[in-house]
Amino acid sequence: MQQKVLIVEDDADIADLLRVHLNELALDVDHLASGDKVMPQLTHQHYAIVILDIMLPEVDGLTLCREIKTRYPKISVIMMTSKSSEMDRIIGLEMGADDYICKPFSYREFQARVKAQLRHIKLLHEPQPQTENTASPVVIGQLQIDPHFHELTLRQTPVDLTATEFDLVLFFARHPNQVFSRAQLLESVWGYDHLGYEHTVNSHINRIRNKFEQITEHTIIETVWGVGYKLNAKPLQQEMQ
Repeated sequence: MQQKVLIVEDDADIADLLRVHLNELALDVDHLASGDKVMPQLTHQHYAIVILDIMLPEVDGLTLCREIKTRYPKISVIMMTSKSSEMDRIIGLEMGADDYICKPFSYREFQARVKAQLRHIKLLHEPQPQTENTASPVVIGQLQIDPHFHELTLRQTPVDLTATEFDLVLFFARHPNQVFSRAQLLESVWGYDHLGYEHTVNSHINRIRNKFEQITEHTIIETVWGVGYKLNAKPLQQEMQ
């Protein structure tokens, strides 16, 4: 079955161009030109990805992003912004967007970002081969991750993560206490390396921290200033002693 993608863009020329590039990836594409039609559309159609322009008539893209991720957290959202709209990109990511792309963009970059989201979705919904490296549970003290069932618990409390958030925590957990730069995380977890997209990493880590902070007072994913981030295994292991 073809994966379905919804484009929400009021510029017909841009929407047609996006449709062509998505069709090249064998994706089934729908298009809406107005923000107020999006949520009703999602009630009767299942989409793997929603591509949202920031500036839309009736309901803006940032508001829609928040509503989509609240009601349909498993849908991947890619925001489209102008290169000058840094604050819009940051706000969109903080509201739950999985990724963003700046206009004007190359079709290769656009397709790479869509394919990266499709990989995360596939890992989320399809059972993975039972191999030692990919399917074995990862346990660090009070943090337990089961890649096969896509489940994560902290202090025996289930944590609801998006596909990308889960992959990011899993990557850290497989390399405890090791520091990774934002560029390394983009390449290893998202599957691409694009200069200037560090906010994608920052926002995902902030969202993960917010979820962890509801369960533990410890900072599990630490910032190493001037370098990047690491998973601090010490407090997780101390709680088991």
